[in-house]
Amino acid sequence: MTGSAVPPAFTIAGLFAGIGGLELGLHAAGGETKLLCEVWGPAKAVLKDKFPDVPLHEDIQTLDKLPKTDVVTAGFPCTDLSQAGRTAGIHGEASGLIKHLFELLRDASPRWVVIENVRNMLVLGKGHAMSYLVEQLEGLGYRWAYRLVDSRFTGVPQRRQRVIMVASKEDDPTNVLFSDDAGEPGDDRFKDDAYGFYWTEGNTGLGWAKDAIPTLKGGSGLGIPSSPAIWIPDAPRGQAIVTPSIEDAEQLQGFPRGWTEAALEVGKPGPRWKLVGNAVTVGVAEWLGRRLTSPGDFDHDYGVPLSPIDKWPKAAWGSSGKRWAVPVSLWPEQHQYTHLLDLVNQEELTPLSFKATAGFHSRLERSSLRTQEAFKIALKEHVEAMRPQTS
Repeated sequence: MTGSAVPPAFTIAGLFAGIGGLELGLHAAGGETKLLCEVWGPAKAVLKDKFPDVPLHEDIQTLDKLPKTDVVTAGFPCTDLSQAGRTAGIHGEASGLIKHLFELLRDASPRWVVIENVRNMLVLGKGHAMSYLVEQLEGLGYRWAYRLVDSRFTGVPQRRQRVIMVASKEDDPTNVLFSDDAGEPGDDRFKDDAYGFYWTEGNTGLGWAKDAIPTLKGGSGLGIPSSPAIWIPDAPRGQAIVTPSIEDAEQLQGFPRGWTEAALEVGKPGPRWKLVGNAVTVGVAEWLGRRLTSPGDFDHDYGVPLSPIDKWPKAAWGSSGKRWAVPVSLWPEQHQYTHLLDLVNQEELTPLSFKATAGFHSRLERSSLRTQEAFKIALKEHVEAMRPQTS
């Protein structure tokens, strides 16, 4: 089924809205938001600041019905699904709130439903979360498709992999999600002058990324929302291991710098990292919005049948109990890439503290992780450069 699936100017109801990443991207593609729903105080402060004319409902558990809109979005909490979270699963206290979406859809008829969450839900509990979403959507009469995408395809230097799921009763979501495939670029697309990693990790992983930062996230291995770190090999001693600013993080997610400043009205600066880490990359939502208004024409012969016991692949579609995998890349498009050191404000990069560097280096040394020898040397030098001086 091809053709225009939603009008060029379409309406949106944004559930679990966070700081409005999905909505901001969809607006760039012609969308207009009619309702936002968000419970967390700092996030509500941002939404009120950036979407002042949009009604804001405070809790999906008390939302009685959805307004008539073309698109309903639900970037529901990843707390119980992500590797940095509790991994309690789709029925955990936070992630389990997605059940309210399906309750609301029983009495609503949007043209499209858009769901977003972390890659880990494809494998956590043998894919139980994905099975639950599919069962609920099919029970309501929807056909569905999902695709794992990497935010770097939009041009931002953040290696962020997220599942985008689209469902409709009237149209074919495969024409939205699978009509574009630019393929993953070669390594020569990325410079070797900066590497991102997570200083809060070091036991089982680093989140290592060349010419990019690893996934911005709301939590960490130390249980705190925090910035990643950047190793700049050619920087002077004491300036080679640094952290970006929150404004850098906002831009790494496709937001204008300063987007979350309003959160300071209701709390300390720390929550801004969680707000940005939990958001949807704006460029991903803009690509999606363009395809919602102008779907392509996906060849269904490209699909590979899946059995109910198969693992969830990186992309698939289905309806009425049948499933097909799609061998597409995580890069629907390849926008002009902004190199990491060209995006961050280098004058505002902060050297990672002695305590943070020493703790990370110690964890790394005790682990079995393999890293570049030059990186280990840089860490040792930074520890010495940042060591408090004693009289």
